Amino acid sequence: MLSEYVKDAIWIHEYPVRYGGMDLFGRMTLIRLGTSELIVHDPCRIDAATQREIDQIGEVRYIIAPGSYHHLFVSEFQSHYPSAETFLCPGLERKRPDIRFDWILGNRPDPRWAGVLEQVIIQGPRLIWEVPFFHRSSKTLILVDLLENIGDDYSHAASLQLKLWWKLVFRMWNHPKAAPEYQIAWGRRDLVRRGLEQVLAWEPERIILSHGELIERNAMAVLRSAWERVLQG
Repeated sequence: MLSEYVKDAIWIHEYPVRYGGMDLFGRMTLIRLGTSELIVHDPCRIDAATQREIDQIGEVRYIIAPGSYHHLFVSEFQSHYPSAETFLCPGLERKRPDIRFDWILGNRPDPRWAGVLEQVIIQGPRLIWEVPFFHRSSKTLILVDLLENIGDDYSHAASLQLKLWWKLVFRMWNHPKAAPEYQIAWGRRDLVRRGLEQVLAWEPERIILSHGELIERNAMAVLRSAWERVLQG
């Protein structure tokens, strides 16, 4: 079920996903441009009820796969909205050559949403890249793997396996951090730092993320803490 997050502008929808043997939840974000055009960010599995909700809000014009691991349901969405244009995070065109796409995301927003959103490529390690988006008018940052926030206030039942990895291995339980793939290696830190500093320059006040609870207070402090290893060089 879609939930309105920013009045008349942003909606979110949580969906179950299984990865690495663990049951997690992802979060799709729907962004309205102007009066009717919609961006689908990090598409979920779509059913008739979800499609009806989306169609009541506006017309799906753009489908965005914003990260190296956020592509599972792009083709499914395309089958429901064949006229929508698809944008992929750099590298996904090689990882998923089966996905039809129109554009590769870059460091500048597409002219058709430039007045609404900002974006930048985070060139992480070889296995994981991401393109964060920033909704200017609401100062909302939209991420997938650059920040995860799972802990005691997690609104879903966390499996024993998830708790084990998040608490004992990655030290991420009650401590928002970037995804485990980033904990292992950040890649070219100078390039990553440049992208993260651009995100911080936007001065977001709240954060929509794919895995875990939303960040609605002290967003800048949370980000600086989560990215401390890279930002400090």
